[in-house]
Amino acid sequence: MAQANKDTWSADQYSKFLKDRTRPSIDLLAHVPNLSPKRVVDIGCGPGNSTAVLVDQYPNAKISGFDTSPDMIRKAKETLPNVDFEVADLQSFKPDVPVDVLFSNAVFQWLPNGKRIEIVTRLMDHLTPGGSLAFQIPYNLNEPSHASMREVADMPNKPWSETLKRANISRDQFPSPTEIWDGLKPLCADLDIWQTTYMHVMENHEGIVEWVKGTGLRPYVDPLDENAKKEYIETYLGKLKKAYKAQNDGKVLLPFPRLFVVATKA
Repeated sequence: MAQANKDTWSADQYSKFLKDRTRPSIDLLAHVPNLSPKRVVDIGCGPGNSTAVLVDQYPNAKISGFDTSPDMIRKAKETLPNVDFEVADLQSFKPDVPVDVLFSNAVFQWLPNGKRIEIVTRLMDHLTPGGSLAFQIPYNLNEPSHASMREVADMPNKPWSETLKRANISRDQFPSPTEIWDGLKPLCADLDIWQTTYMHVMENHEGIVEWVKGTGLRPYVDPLDENAKKEYIETYLGKLKKAYKAQNDGKVLLPFPRLFVVATKA
């Protein structure tokens, strides 16, 4: 799933919640109509967890995967040595021959704002007739887990203030379902769009921090020195404790909205 800041992704950090991160892949694949594809590509395959779902579903297909992160590809090759993996970028992706299923788990949100629909529609050109583009993305920028990142980053006179101001971090909400529909429907025989909110069970509020360290928190903490990073995370954790009430057993429920799209080419 890595596409941004490709040299700083950590397969080990990402894999701490691998079961929860893999479940959307399973749910997405359940809606893909192609029963016997010959060629399948996992776009932004991460450590190979989504690719493993594809291998189980399509044992006779030629499956490959790519990611911008060398560490993710290293882990994927260790996990699935019989699958072809490579370091590559979605924005320049062009398969040698048309593909039956293009699959992507939590990648397209990292694409540049303004180019997302353009890139997604271009992927349809690489499908066989009747082939499917299936992707899901986190749809949670307005959730406290992510809004708090921006709020902490924007605090004045903090050890991180100038560094993050220079970093000019910009995370924009992915295009709406109506925008996706207008962009993709002219190319599709069928287009299925839906949203699901998962309730991930965290052991405590620190668990939320560990979750987002593997993905959304990275642009905020990667540019910081260790002292600034520590204080930023402590301040962020304080906001999480106010936003998410602990349950009677001490665990914390993390609502996590995701947007799903399955576009079948005409």
